[in-house]
Amino acid sequence: MKLEGKSAIVTGGGGKGIGAATALLFARQGAKVLINGTREDRLLELVEEGAEEGLEIKYVVGDVSKEEDCINTVETAVREFGGLDILFNNAGILTPGITHEVDAETFRRIMDVNVTGTFLMSKYAVIEMLKKGSGCIVNNSSTGGLKGFPGLASYTASKGAVCIFTKTMALDYADKGIRVNAICPGGVWTPMMDRFIERAEDKIAAEKYMTSFYPMDRLGDDSEIANAVLFLCDDNVKFMTGTMLSVDGGFIAK
Repeated sequence: MKLEGKSAIVTGGGGKGIGAATALLFARQGAKVLINGTREDRLLELVEEGAEEGLEIKYVVGDVSKEEDCINTVETAVREFGGLDILFNNAGILTPGITHEVDAETFRRIMDVNVTGTFLMSKYAVIEMLKKGSGCIVNNSSTGGLKGFPGLASYTASKGAVCIFTKTMALDYADKGIRVNAICPGGVWTPMMDRFIERAEDKIAAEKYMTSFYPMDRLGDDSEIANAVLFLCDDNVKFMTGTMLSVDGGFIAK
């Protein structure tokens, strides 16, 4: 029970994927968990899945790109749990495209969710964490934030911003008891990956193409990423801050 007595927010926690897997794992490890997302049906799906295991997960509907929703998410966690210890900024979106083919509105929306959402949730979480003198923030970036990835101009731009923002926050709060790290997954079987492959004319070729980037010759599983997030939140690694932790089947090592 590595998170016994802790309270946590997981954004983008509904349905299936890294957020859902992490929320369930946090709850199994003793944390009081609040998930956030834009679709209530998906949030309820995860709450019910947790209830089948005897886990209590609370939810709040909200869009992380909207400041009022971020404030409400943090305030709900503090009201329900009496404070906030952990924030996992997981919410994110992906639309493929090379630079000259991406329209400005798509680029803005990706930046709004992936970057502004991470900023806003962190801003209001930090305010609460400073009151306690402790806290842990994990931002979901990507190997695409560490290394160029063809065909994903907007997404990689947003994830690169998340990486440097993580490092800056880590320095801002290193002496205030708040640790800030990023998880950088490689390709993972999530609904986002499914949608990416579904858009391809040749789905088998698209899957082979994605797998070809990874020396392990496979994509990751959401539970593997969730366990890495748990590691970053573990009090046994309190000396770790400002780290970009790649969980990528060897992609960055190439």
